[in-house]
Amino acid sequence: MNQMLQKHFLSQVDVEDLLKEYGSPLYVYDEKTLRERVKEMVNLLPYPWFGASCSIKANSNLFLLEILKEEGMDADAMSPGEIYLLEKAGFDGSRIFYICNNVSAEEMKYALDRGILISVDSLSQLEMLGRINRGGEVALRFNPGTGAGHHEKVITAGAGTKFGIQENMIEDTKAIAKKYGLRIVGINQHIGSLFLDGKPFIDSVKALLRIAAQFDNLEFVDLGGGFGIPYRRFHGEKHLDLQELRNELAPLLLDFRKQYGGGLKFKIEPGRYPFAECGAILGTVHAVKTNYGTEYIGTDIGFNVLMRPMLYDSYHEIVAFRNNKIIEARDEEKVTIVGNICETGDILARDRYMPPLQEGDVLGVLDAGAYGYVMSSNYNQRLRPAEVLITLNGDIRLIRRRDTLEDLLVGFRF
Repeated sequence: MNQMLQKHFLSQVDVEDLLKEYGSPLYVYDEKTLRERVKEMVNLLPYPWFGASCSIKANSNLFLLEILKEEGMDADAMSPGEIYLLEKAGFDGSRIFYICNNVSAEEMKYALDRGILISVDSLSQLEMLGRINRGGEVALRFNPGTGAGHHEKVITAGAGTKFGIQENMIEDTKAIAKKYGLRIVGINQHIGSLFLDGKPFIDSVKALLRIAAQFDNLEFVDLGGGFGIPYRRFHGEKHLDLQELRNELAPLLLDFRKQYGGGLKFKIEPGRYPFAECGAILGTVHAVKTNYGTEYIGTDIGFNVLMRPMLYDSYHEIVAFRNNKIIEARDEEKVTIVGNICETGDILARDRYMPPLQEGDVLGVLDAGAYGYVMSSNYNQRLRPAEVLITLNGDIRLIRRRDTLEDLLVGFRF
C-alpha cells in the first residue's frame, strides 16, 4: 500500500499547508492524472469516426471541463444548468448532446435554441419533441436489456429501471417520427455505472448494434459507458483492462460500419472514468471516541462533502497523514470513520483498519473526483469546501473558493 501511495499525487504536496490556506475539508485534483485518463478514453480506438463525451454530472468544475475540451472530448448534459455550464466552459452546441429524461417542453426548447441535439428515452417525450420541433432531428435512447453497475441505484438498463425505450417499440418510434417529420439521426444507450469487467458492456454494444441495424441513415451510435475505476486499489482491485476492451470493441464496430455503410460515427460516455482518480478529499480528525465497543474517528468529511458512501454504500480508500507524512500502518485498529452531520448514517467508512489516529491528523479520501463535489450540499448549513488543482508544473491553483456564511443567504429576499 505504501508503495502505491508514494506514487499518488497527495504524497507530492504539503497537505497540512493546503488545509491551512484553503480550509478543511478540501477537494484536491491533479491535472496530470486527469489528462492521462481523458486521453485513454479519447484514444480508446484510433479511428477518426470514434470519440468520447464527458459527463458533466460526474464533475461540473469549469476548469476541469475546459481541460477535457482541450483534450478533445465532447460532452453530454441532462439539464439546462449542465448545458449552461458547458457553454461557459467553452463547448458550443455542436459538441453537446442533451440526453434528457422526463423533462418539460421548456427544457427541450432551451436545448433546441442553442442548436443542441436532443435524445429522448420514451414515446411520450418523442411526441413532445415532435410537437415543438416539427421537421427537426432527434436521437433515441434505447434500453438494450443489459444493465451493469456497482449498486442497484446506478444500473440504468435492463428490467426495473426508468431509462430507455424497449427494442419492441422501434416501429412505434418510427411512426411518431414520421408523424412529425422528425429525422432520427442517432441512437444511444447507457447500461450503468462502474463496471470493471467489460463483458456486460460488449454484450450491450452487440444489442445496440442490432437495434441500430433497424434504422436507416443514422449518423452516429452512442455506446454509452460507465467505465469503472478500482476504488479498492489497496486490496488488489485492478483497472478496467482497456486493451482487452479495445480488442473486443474494435472488430464489432469495424464490421458493423462496413455493413451499414455511410459515414457512421461511434462514441462512448465513460462517465466517472476521466474524473474519479484525479480527485481526493483532505479532511481533519477532530474526535476519537469509543461507543459500546466501536471506536469512532470523527472528521469534518460529512456526507454533505461526499455523498457516495451514504447513498451507495460506496468504498473509498483512506490514508492518514501526520506532520505531512503518511502514517505507517504497523498496528492497525478497526475503526468507523464518521463525519460531522447530525445523521446516524453519516459514515465515511465502517469497520476500516487504520493506524492509530489522533485529533489533528489529516485524512485523505482517494478517488473522489467523480460524483464528489458535484453532489455536495449545505445540509446542516455546512459550508461546501474549496477545490484546488495541482497543475502540470506542480503549482496549486484555486479553482473554486470555499463557501462563506454569506453564501447561505443567497436567494433569500429581504
